[in-house]
Amino acid sequence: RKKMTSSRRNHLKSLLLQIAHGLLEEEAAEAEQERERYMEENCPALSLPGSMQELQELCKKMHHLIDVVDEQRYDMESKVVKSNKEIEDLKIKVQDLKGKFKKPVLKKVRMSADAMLQALLGSKHKVSLDLRANLKQVKKEVKEEEKEAVGDWRKNIEDKAGMDGRKKMFESEA
Repeated sequence: RKKMTSSRRNHLKSLLLQIAHGLLEEEAAEAEQERERYMEENCPALSLPGSMQELQELCKKMHHLIDVVDEQRYDMESKVVKSNKEIEDLKIKVQDLKGKFKKPVLKKVRMSADAMLQALLGSKHKVSLDLRANLKQVKKEVKEEEKEAVGDWRKNIEDKAGMDGRKKMFESEA
C-alpha cells in the first residue's frame, strides 16, 4: 500500500467539502420551495375589504382560525409529551430487562479462595477461608452406661474384671 501525500489528502478533503456544501445548498433550496408550496396551499392570498364592518368580520374570522390552530398545536404537543414519556418508560424497562452493562466474556483464572476474597474485599481485610469451620459440628452420643460408671474407680476395675482379664493386667502393673 502506498501512502497518500498530504497535498493529495488536502485536495480530496477540499473536494469533499465543496460537494457537501453544494448538497446543503440544494437541500436548503428544496426546503424553501416546499415551504412556499405549503403556504400557497394552506394560506390563501389576503384580500383586504374596504369597509370597517368587513375588516372587523375578517379579524373575528382570523381570531377564530388562530384559536383552532392553537388548539391543534396544544393537542399535538400533549401527544408528543405523552409519547416521549412512554418512550422513556420503555427505555428504562429495556435497560432493566437487559441490565445496564453487557456481560463481558470472562477468562479462566486460577486463583485460590483466599486470593479471590482479598481481591474482592481489598487489601485492608485479611481473610482466611477455613471451610471446615463452617461445617456443622456433630457430637457423638455418649453411652448411658459410662455416665453411671463415673463413681468409684475401684468399683469400675471390679466391674471390668470379667473382660479379657483386664483386672489381672492392672494388678500386675501396680
